[in-house]
Amino acid sequence: MGKTDAPNSTAQAGSNNPFAAVPIEITVSVGRARPLVRELLKLTENAILPLDSRVDDLVELFVGDRLIARGELEELDGDQRGQLAVRLTEIANLSDGLG
Repeated sequence: MGKTDAPNSTAQAGSNNPFAAVPIEITVSVGRARPLVRELLKLTENAILPLDSRVDDLVELFVGDRLIARGELEELDGDQRGQLAVRLTEIANLSDGLG
């Protein structure tokens, strides 16, 4: 996994908007698991729960339940070594808002 670049100046887009500086939570989905309840009840520490995706599959980024982008998981280097990040590869058209 490679080093992730620092954010670019696109953060200034919409800087006249009073909501531009409000933080928003983004959820990154790496996959889903669909065990039966009996399988779920048998899970213990160190158990493995297989997901419906592979390590090199794109992850999905959501704001609420709205898909806003897809990307690749990466590991940061340098002082942030070991921290996960997402390199965006597809961005949804957000011109109609996040509703």
